[in-house]
Amino acid sequence: MAIMPKLTLRNLRTRAVRVPMRRPLATRVVVLESAPLVLIDLETEEGVTGRAYIFAYLAAAVPLYRHLLATIADALRGQTVAPAQLFDDLRRRLTLIGHQGVSLMAIAGFDMAAWDALAKAADLPLVRLLGGRVEPVLAYNSNGLGLMAPGALKEEAQGLLEGGFTAMKVRVGRPALAEDLAAIRAVRAAVPEHVTLMTDFNQGLDTMEAIRRGRAFDGEGLAWIEEPIVYDDLAGQAKIAAEVATPIQIGENFYGPRAMADAIAAKAADYMMPDLQRIGGVTGWLRAAALAEAAGIPMSSHLFPEFSAHVLTVTPTRHWLEYVDWAAPVLTDPLKVSKGHAVIRETAGAGIAWDEAAVKRYAFD
Repeated sequence: MAIMPKLTLRNLRTRAVRVPMRRPLATRVVVLESAPLVLIDLETEEGVTGRAYIFAYLAAAVPLYRHLLATIADALRGQTVAPAQLFDDLRRRLTLIGHQGVSLMAIAGFDMAAWDALAKAADLPLVRLLGGRVEPVLAYNSNGLGLMAPGALKEEAQGLLEGGFTAMKVRVGRPALAEDLAAIRAVRAAVPEHVTLMTDFNQGLDTMEAIRRGRAFDGEGLAWIEEPIVYDDLAGQAKIAAEVATPIQIGENFYGPRAMADAIAAKAADYMMPDLQRIGGVTGWLRAAALAEAAGIPMSSHLFPEFSAHVLTVTPTRHWLEYVDWAAPVLTDPLKVSKGHAVIRETAGAGIAWDEAAVKRYAFD
């Protein structure tokens, strides 16, 4: 890891935007048509600004994140920007409201912006600051393929090949198993044979139904079955992983590295895919990556492709980058994909810069 520049926190500025999704996403548990984001600008006394964003899921949650980030700014103003130390300090400060949910996600947003600032101060891409090198990152397209009719799935699947993608995710969890199988086969028929397919139940089943459908999926040549049941039922996840041949993927709902350690101990899945804002930002991710390396578990990313490409590159057991373009409308230079790989730029930081006209256009109170 490179030598860290010295920066001093002056302020955290936040703004709220609600960005329409190019492809609305219908899952087993929710339909997403727009992305409510909290944009973060971490300002330092040295004139360097680090940037990141939080995906709030619900527009109603945006004020919670903004208030917590303001609280973090008040607590840390004037302190040295040292993300790993501040991560632990903030968790202690927020213990009374818990180490999960919005408190950890706000800490993660601060952490990501802090790392972005440090990389900019060092005039390095974030991956280089973390000790890695700039190289393409294998990605799958996760923009769409929701719970829609087979005919619509075929058309959308073909559109998701743009950018040379060789893998894509199909949402499953329809009322009947036969409908899910028909959806998988419709996508398979619509794309070249070499394209890898992942599936995601979005926590929509119970354990026995997940085993029944997982066994039926075993003959479909899938890369993985993601989140078949509610995320915190590790015993149920372990039972599914033991009884289904297709690899089971979980992790987007790990709140902090300790949750991932618990899942590893429970043998709850074959693969794991932490989410940057739930695992604890860059600092939480690096700690989780060490756990995955020790356990020999392939580790993928969830959302936040701009930052995830950098941290995945320095992950010893790196697997797939999940690519979504949800934040792209408010970015001046969104992450590019070529030949199925995310392309990390040589510019300093994580590659986050706001398109101020778009921010104004999508702003909400």
